[in-house]
Amino acid sequence: MTPTGSELTAAQWTLAAQCHRARVDALIGGYLSGRRRGAAHPVVDFLFTYYPYRPAQLRRWHPGFGVVLADPPDGEHPYASTRGYTTVSGGATVGRDYLGKRRRTLLATRALLAATAARAPRYGCYGLHEWAMVYRSDAPRHRLPLRLGPAGTDAVVEANQLVCTHFDAFRFFTDAAHDRNATVLTRADQLRHEQPGCLHATMDLYRIGAKLSPLVASDLVADAFELAYRAREIDMRASPYDLTGLGYEPIRVETADGRAEYVAHQRDLAAAGGLVRERLLGAVESLTGVLDPLERPATAE
Repeated sequence: MTPTGSELTAAQWTLAAQCHRARVDALIGGYLSGRRRGAAHPVVDFLFTYYPYRPAQLRRWHPGFGVVLADPPDGEHPYASTRGYTTVSGGATVGRDYLGKRRRTLLATRALLAATAARAPRYGCYGLHEWAMVYRSDAPRHRLPLRLGPAGTDAVVEANQLVCTHFDAFRFFTDAAHDRNATVLTRADQLRHEQPGCLHATMDLYRIGAKLSPLVASDLVADAFELAYRAREIDMRASPYDLTGLGYEPIRVETADGRAEYVAHQRDLAAAGGLVRERLLGAVESLTGVLDPLERPATAE
């Protein structure tokens, strides 16, 4: 990560941007090729439809707030007109005005990250949120067959206590599944329930990083994306859908062995997520430390 308050020569930031694009392309190049041919992908599409960051944005490198990108020797600076940037003597950098506009987002993000990090992880959900989204429904969210069929899927939900803690998963539960959850979740009480063992809380670290770009460095956003990619695969492998045609072997959470396998993945992802969450929280704390002395309205985008 580039240190805050530094300056990069044109050669340095050009190389950093090229390396970042190569890293992202190695992750999603095949997916993008399929998308250009019109192919849908029910696992990976989620990362670019549910989350507010397009592939082109993910491929664009940013050093983070406080770093000046020196002017190129020839031609116009490619970051001069980029959202969030301002020109300074000899280069371009993410502007303090832009930082001030993100005050409300930064404070809300700090509160969510800190609350989640302070809570003990829980591992007993077994990924049943995806099952609850199709419970007693004839309209599955994906155009894929159900491994156990509708009746078998409903039976798995009915044989287990739903203990989802993530509001943005819970809000997609069918009406019949809502009352089966241990807690009726709302947006207003998200800080009371979000916990680091949840796969979706781990995936949402990518949403947070993307939302804060270009204030945070792109290497952190890319790390969060890689983790979200891993978590999404586990999320869908444990779902009621049959994804074998796409090369994904199911995690059969309807069985004791499958539940144990899911928890093992969940623990690994929670540990990795804890490290990314800590880095994001550190970045947000650093940004709010700069923000506090700024005397400007707390407008949000």
